[in-house]
Formats: sequence, structure tokens, C-alpha cells
Amino acid sequence: MKRVYVIIFVAIAAAVGLGLGIAKHPGYVLIDYPHVFRYESGLWSTLAALVAIVVAVFIVWVLLHLMLVSAGVVNPWSGRNRQRRVQIAIEQGQLDLAEGRWASAQRNLHRAAESERQPLLYYLGAARAANELGRPEDRDNLLERALQRQPQAELAVALTHAQLLTDVGDTEGARSALEAMRERHPGNVQVLRQLQRLHQQRGDWMAVIQLLPQLRKSKAVTAAELTALEHRAWGENLTLVSAHEQGEAALQALKLAWEQLSAEQRQEPTLVLAYADQLRQLAAQAEAEAVLRGALKRDYDSHLARLYGLVVGSDPAKQLHTAEGWLKQHADDSSLLLTLGRLSLQNSLWGKARDYLESSLRLQRNPEACAELARLLARLGDTERSNQLFQEGLGLLDERLLALPLPDAARA
Repeated sequence: MKRVYVIIFVAIAAAVGLGLGIAKHPGYVLIDYPHVFRYESGLWSTLAALVAIVVAVFIVWVLLHLMLVSAGVVNPWSGRNRQRRVQIAIEQGQLDLAEGRWASAQRNLHRAAESERQPLLYYLGAARAANELGRPEDRDNLLERALQRQPQAELAVALTHAQLLTDVGDTEGARSALEAMRERHPGNVQVLRQLQRLHQQRGDWMAVIQLLPQLRKSKAVTAAELTALEHRAWGENLTLVSAHEQGEAALQALKLAWEQLSAEQRQEPTLVLAYADQLRQLAAQAEAEAVLRGALKRDYDSHLARLYGLVVGSDPAKQLHTAEGWLKQHADDSSLLLTLGRLSLQNSLWGKARDYLESSLRLQRNPEACAELARLLARLGDTERSNQLFQEGLGLLDERLLALPLPDAARA
């Protein structure tokens, strides 16, 4: 409070001093422009007039600024409101797109794209919404507009177009778009990955195989993923290559596809398995047995050993003897014991077959071993144990089935 009194006192003293100075020295100002303008007044009154003019100009400037700002807020066509509407459209459009309100998303994102300097993402989002609505013409128009506004984003637009075509089942159109981009942008990782997924979806495994060198060169996938993809592609190709032929022609097509593999690939267990299984299905049993025997001699594999029991070689006794040789080092392999049981059945060695199948089941309860042993026991007259094994095998299969509702069991 004391500070306020001091300030008031100082202000009064300054005003009194200034008044006395003005009264004692009024000063004189003369501005004369001959025959046009003449101003004559005291110095202090002139200074006061100048201060008043400056204050008046400042007040007018502030009022005009407030009027213009107010008009911008009120006027719906002002630049400020246009930008605000665009921002609202962006936020609402993105929310609609994320939550699946496709019509609203297309409308808002299209509006935002037309107003923004960098509209690509908004056009792509609007195109996706149109695609979900089943409006291919709107989708294509939006993508074309995006390309016109940002021609440097050709690749991004093409990749989006291909994905949207894939989403609606037009895989051929998607393939054409991606192949065009592969020519224009060779080695682009995203193009190659999208093309690989599309070929897999189409079941075109030969196309996947042809793409493998580029995937490896560009490092579009990891080494582990590439190896797995390579094995699957060649395996699927071996499975499908003979599907379009019959009889001897199918067998020759299969053998030609096998010869196209490298020596290293022909030793890969998964590929050997696919090849031998196709030979078996084409009734080339002896060749399948020879292929499996050679592969198992090089490097034992449980899956190959299981398939070995399903082929019928030219000499069943020799086939059984060969398989029993593997038992010395793989006595704990239930698949090998199942194979030995089956080969014993081929040789009509019922007691040995029963022992091998019982041993396989002791190591692992397997529906195939249950079924084989149940069939054997039924023929040997042990129907009670046979029925038990059939029931057990069905129970083991039930574990692989969906848990769908079933009717209540019928009462006796």
C-alpha cells in the first residue's frame, strides 16, 4: 500500500513540475509552407497533439484488427474456417476408416484430400473405403486423382491398388499391377514381398519359385524365411505338377520337376517326402521305395521312415530287413516301429507285426497304429481288444477335430 502512495506522490510531483516548466517556458512552433499551409502553436501543445494522433491511430488499428478477426471467425468462407473444416474432416475420416464407417470415411477423406497440399494418404484412405463399399469406379478415380496430385507417388498408389484388388478377389488384376511395378522398380522389396504373397494365395508355386532369386538378391525376406519358402514352394510344385496329366504323362512330369531341383535340394527331407509320396500315388511304388531307402541311408528322418511303411517295394522281405537295420539306432522312434509293423504285415508275419505295433503304441498313442493293430487283432479273433483300439483311435482323431455340438448319445 505504501508503494502505491509513493507512486501517486511521484506522479503528482512530476505533473506539477511539468506544468511549471510549461508555464515558464511555453516554447513556440511554426510550420509554414508558403501559400499552402501554415501552423503556429506552442511547443507543448504541439507535442500533446502528436501524442494524441499516435494514440488515435493505434486505437483505430486495434479496432480494425478486431473487426477483421471477428469477421474471420463468423464468416464461414474465411481461410481460418476452411482450415478448421479440413482438420475436422481429416480427424473424422481417419476415425471412420479405423472403425469401418466406409461411406463417411470416403466422404471426409476425399474432402480433406482435395484441400491438402500433400493429399496422398487421404486419397488412399478414401480409395480403401470405396473398395470396401464395392465401388470400384470411385476407388479407381480416387487413385487416379492421387496420382495426378502427387505423380512422384506412383509406386505407393500402384501397391495400394494391387492390395485393394486382392482384397476383392481380383488376383489377376493385382498380379498385372505388381508385375508392371516390378519392371519399373526392379528390386523393390515391398513389390517383391507383395508379389510373393499374391502368388502363394493363388497357389502359383512355379511363379514363387521363379521369384526366389530376386527375393534372395534383394533380401526381401530373412534367410530362414527364404529357406522355408523355397522348401515349401518346391514341395507344393512337386505335388501339383502331375495334377494336369494322367498316367505315364503325369509320372514323367513329376520326374522332370524332380530333375530340375539342385543336388542339394534333392537331399532335403521335405522335398524327398513330397516326391516319394507323389510316386506312390502314381503307382510307381518300387521307385518310391528306392528314393526313400536312399534318403534314409544318407540321413535318417522320422517322416521318411513313416512313409517307407506305406510303399510296396519290389521285394517286401528285403524292405523289412532294411527297415529293421535302422531300428538299432532308432529304437525309440514310434514312426519306425509303425513302419516295421506294416512291413511285417506285408510279409504276413502276424506275430512280429503285432509286437512292432504294440511297441509303437507304448511309445506314442497314435491313431494310425491303433487302426493297424485293431485290424490285425480283428483277423486274429481278438475282437474285444480290436474294438477297444478302434475306439481309442477314434478318440485320438477327435482331439484333432473341432469341438462342435453333437446330439446326445442314444439310450440303449
